[in-house]
Amino acid sequence: MDRRTLLKGLTGVGSLAATGGLSMPALSQGIEARTLRFVPQADLANFDPIWGTQYVVRNAAALVWDTLYGIDATLKPQRQMAEAEEVSDDGLVWTFRLRPGLKFHDGEPVLAKDVVASLARWSARDPMGLMIKAIQNDLVAVDDRTVKWSLKQPYPKMLLALAKNNSPCTFIMPERIAKTDPFKQITEYVGSGPMKFVKSEWVPGARSVFEKFADYMPRQEKSSWLAGGKQMLLDRIEWVVIPDPATAAAALQNGEIDWWENPIADLVPLLKKNRNVSVDIADPLGNIGVFRMNHLHPPFNNVKARRAILMAMSQEDYMRAIVGDDTALWKPLPGYFTPDTPLYSEEGGEILKGKRDIEGAKKLLAESGYSGEPVSCIVAQDQPITKAQGDVTADLLKRLGINVDFVATDWGTVGSRRAQKSPPGQGGWHMFHTWHAGADCLNPASYTGIRGNGDKAWWGWPNSPAVEKEVAAWFDAKSLDEEKVAVGHLNKAALDDVIYAPTGFFLSYTAWRKNVSGIAKGPLPFFWGVSKTA
Repeated sequence: MDRRTLLKGLTGVGSLAATGGLSMPALSQGIEARTLRFVPQADLANFDPIWGTQYVVRNAAALVWDTLYGIDATLKPQRQMAEAEEVSDDGLVWTFRLRPGLKFHDGEPVLAKDVVASLARWSARDPMGLMIKAIQNDLVAVDDRTVKWSLKQPYPKMLLALAKNNSPCTFIMPERIAKTDPFKQITEYVGSGPMKFVKSEWVPGARSVFEKFADYMPRQEKSSWLAGGKQMLLDRIEWVVIPDPATAAAALQNGEIDWWENPIADLVPLLKKNRNVSVDIADPLGNIGVFRMNHLHPPFNNVKARRAILMAMSQEDYMRAIVGDDTALWKPLPGYFTPDTPLYSEEGGEILKGKRDIEGAKKLLAESGYSGEPVSCIVAQDQPITKAQGDVTADLLKRLGINVDFVATDWGTVGSRRAQKSPPGQGGWHMFHTWHAGADCLNPASYTGIRGNGDKAWWGWPNSPAVEKEVAAWFDAKSLDEEKVAVGHLNKAALDDVIYAPTGFFLSYTAWRKNVSGIAKGPLPFFWGVSKTA
């Protein structure tokens, strides 16, 4: 019996409580209506949104920490913690003024010194932050509510950098926490966001809990993505980890959970038949599947080995493994940018089109010097998107004659291991799978995965001067036409050097009980404005 048949057969047979997965205490109607049980895409195994870039960490962090600016649904930066900003006529000095009365969860006021320390830690890890840091004169607190960022040359996209939704975001932490080495994880989780993280109830692998912060001061504007008034209508949010999709589906249908972030497509028809469940596309901007190779170690330190993968891989195989047989949910992607958006390009994408060439790929692989060494493929089993891609890759590598060391693990372990630059046999890795939200891949500004700046690049650490040249050209572009030219050249350069292997474009679902309202579409789950009736 295949996976899809098994899942469909199991759904609805048992409940989460019956499996022992969730203790369901008797709650009064009022308390029940103010408590939301949410199944995230994966376990919150670590919780430092600057050290790591996993979406599950970013999503939780958006509850606990706030940012100076937030991106809205029109992709424009809006003030959040900031009351005002000024930029000098020459574009070299930015001055930011904090809103009055902001507090951290420990009762301490949010001060300019906290912002300075937080931005300094962020700028050591984020691609846009690194660009700003490279042209920085100084970043200082002028007084308790005023921050000044002085630059050696203008950086017109400053507000986008401070507002963007992709990881790492510019989350503001108390100075004592923000002074943690950006390459080491924090151990204290105090923010000024709308919810407090209840560390005492955090059970990695099982549950994370957030409680409403009574002193949070939401903006008065209507909420829109990470911008506007983050009005919390819930008192408590429980993230319940349920790796098995059939169990999660049964729990949602039985009312044991309220919202499932990313149900697999195989189970959506069954969920749609339940009169108490709503199902919809989570984000029309979709996602881009990612097959990431380590550029530091053989065989993938040789571009021929990486190009062999592009030559042989079938994006259709990957997409059908992720979303099933509904062709409306996926598209082939001979490039890196989100389809049907202004900067989408297929320039240089011929290697991903047409009939797959296994024999040609084998030849390239041999030319790269590969001679049968084990190649480690670390695959998170608790994340359906990564598991599906990993299974397809394992089969592909075997057909190419690669000796596959398939490491079945969890998403938290992948997040820690992929940060290791050591050789694969000494705790490192050769490849892993993930995905980028389409909202993160609209342009090169905040697209972490496209960069080729070596040690400062994303996991895999590609070093591609050709890619960096075109990124710079995009930043320097004076018109949309110039931007399109730069991105076309960037797309080709990234494919030529194989920054990573795109496995295709796909849409994902989200599902919730019909007694829950206020769920908005977007690249992450937004809990503000969400309410529940008992």
